Amino acid sequence: MRIKKNDTVVVIAGKDKGKQGKVLRTMPKTNKVFVEGLNMQTKHQKQTRTATSEIKHQEGPIDISNVMLVDPETKERTRVGYDFDGSNKVRVSKKSGKVIE
Repeated sequence: MRIKKNDTVVVIAGKDKGKQGKVLRTMPKTNKVFVEGLNMQTKHQKQTRTATSEIKHQEGPIDISNVMLVDPETKERTRVGYDFDGSNKVRVSKKSGKVIE
């Protein structure tokens, strides 16, 4: 998975197309990510003995193919590649050629 937690991504398809946000959580097995403030879903919470009923708004999963990483230097969306820095494998921006992180 080329996108990790705390990366800034832009949505390239769907109802939130063009919006940016920070990745809160990744799900590598299903190829989905949760992005802060995007793909908001409504959940109705039933009343319990200790808590009252309420309507919660929370982020839903977005498929990894519908988001692209935002290059930290150029602030434009970019594809991600890999390169070796000595013996370490690092992520590289395809647009600027700079190491990510």
